[in-house]
Amino acid sequence: MSDTMKNSTLLQTTAIDRRTFLGGAAMVGAFGAFGGLLPSRAQAEEPKRGGTLKLGLKGGASTDILDPATYSASVLFVAGRLWGDTLVESDPKTGAALPSLASSWVPSADASVWTFKIRDDVSFHDGSKMTVSDVVATLKRHADEKSQSGALGLLGSIVSVEEKAGDLVVTLTEGNADLPLMLSDYHLIIQPKGGVDAPNAAIGTGPYIMKAFEPGIRGVFEKNPNDWRSDRGFVDAVEITVMNDATARVAALSSGQVHFINNVVPKTVPLLKRAPTVEILRSAGKGFYSFLMHCDTAPFDNNDLRLALKYAINREELLEKVLGGYGTLGNDYPVNSNYALAPEGIEQRVYDPDKAAFHFKKSGLDRPVLLRTSEAAFPGAVDAAILFQESAKKAGIEIDVKREPEDGYWSNVWNVQPFCASYWGGRPTQDSRYSTSYLSTAQWNDTRFKREDFDKMLIQARAELDETKRKELYKVMALMVRDEGGLILPVFNDYIMASTKQIKGFVDDIGNDLSNGYVGSRVWFDA
Repeated sequence: MSDTMKNSTLLQTTAIDRRTFLGGAAMVGAFGAFGGLLPSRAQAEEPKRGGTLKLGLKGGASTDILDPATYSASVLFVAGRLWGDTLVESDPKTGAALPSLASSWVPSADASVWTFKIRDDVSFHDGSKMTVSDVVATLKRHADEKSQSGALGLLGSIVSVEEKAGDLVVTLTEGNADLPLMLSDYHLIIQPKGGVDAPNAAIGTGPYIMKAFEPGIRGVFEKNPNDWRSDRGFVDAVEITVMNDATARVAALSSGQVHFINNVVPKTVPLLKRAPTVEILRSAGKGFYSFLMHCDTAPFDNNDLRLALKYAINREELLEKVLGGYGTLGNDYPVNSNYALAPEGIEQRVYDPDKAAFHFKKSGLDRPVLLRTSEAAFPGAVDAAILFQESAKKAGIEIDVKREPEDGYWSNVWNVQPFCASYWGGRPTQDSRYSTSYLSTAQWNDTRFKREDFDKMLIQARAELDETKRKELYKVMALMVRDEGGLILPVFNDYIMASTKQIKGFVDDIGNDLSNGYVGSRVWFDA
């Protein structure tokens, strides 16, 4: 995403229980074939079936296409989870890898060669049987340097993807204990023939079949009568309506036009709580609100300017006034305590106008900087930019704020313009977080942070099986991004959603927003 989304973008949340790679491989068969609704409060009730679920979601644009390689915002994130499946899923509570289209996996001793058993009883929506060759073609398409896939950075270490004796065999340039979790990335939906011939067809193995899609307007899905799983897809149909305006979403939920909305603005929570038919859904996570600077573009190619802006933002003020306290402070690197092996002992960066003024003077810049923002970036992004503008003034830094249209923000501004507001959802592991947007070759390197020493450290950490050593490497990497990168990360956000009280079964999922995108196939109607 920006992740989920990127919401990702729109992209993307408690600590991951990372097992050692051999232990995890040995235990994978014990989880069974289904991973979507394992431990959760929702299972205290027996799911009911039927009805049409109506979702009013922020995160859609007229430029959206159905090729999962391009998915970067909430609407397509949820849509992809409805029509497609990945090889692996993650446990909602622990983040551990769980079987999906791959029923089990075994690594070599150095974790550089992985063998996956692929289910042989699954069909695509067009009636064709899913085969190992479809899986091979899918992974090859996303790993192709020309693919522009959002998962390209995750797959850069793949040497070969092959079918051997009916199994999928993935060979890497170096060991990677996290490979199964990486294959849970939402871009890596398995498609017939890998989606090479028809990437936008939205033909998959998921619980719902796409019946209509109007970019930036709506998507309609009907239950897949031949779904290979019985623990999901409880409603008969799902309708997604794109509602990028926060007021419109709240009005639609309050009036019963929709049953569920995302991206609830914190300041509207007290009002929604008073509504007798509405329930607030809150999940802590790994997602964050941020401002991005391109490290290779003037004037942001000057690290003193980048440091000046990092010290010029009042994080506590943003947390309270923009998020309403629904989140935690960030420290200018994209990992928080919800990740396994998260760095410890890094001093929290605080608002310091004097330090900001020092670095700004040292940068030699004598003109304003232009910051682009939009409510498409994250709830309250425009207010956050104005607060940033005001706090920077006290350091003698002038920021010109330009509000951009919401439609097309993720294609025209994010990852294009050198200084803008942004949002990222979570990733399963630190490796996947950094590989997606900090590896020099990553398609979504949205701060243009490109350092050979960082890349080498990332690869070293990826193959390191000693967790103490791996954690230390991740700490050094975090400090590099914090002190020399282009990321201004003031806050990690909680995900705030709302639904009618008719909706049951919502699963808090640490993977990402919107129950890790699975909200449409996990919930049901109480009556």
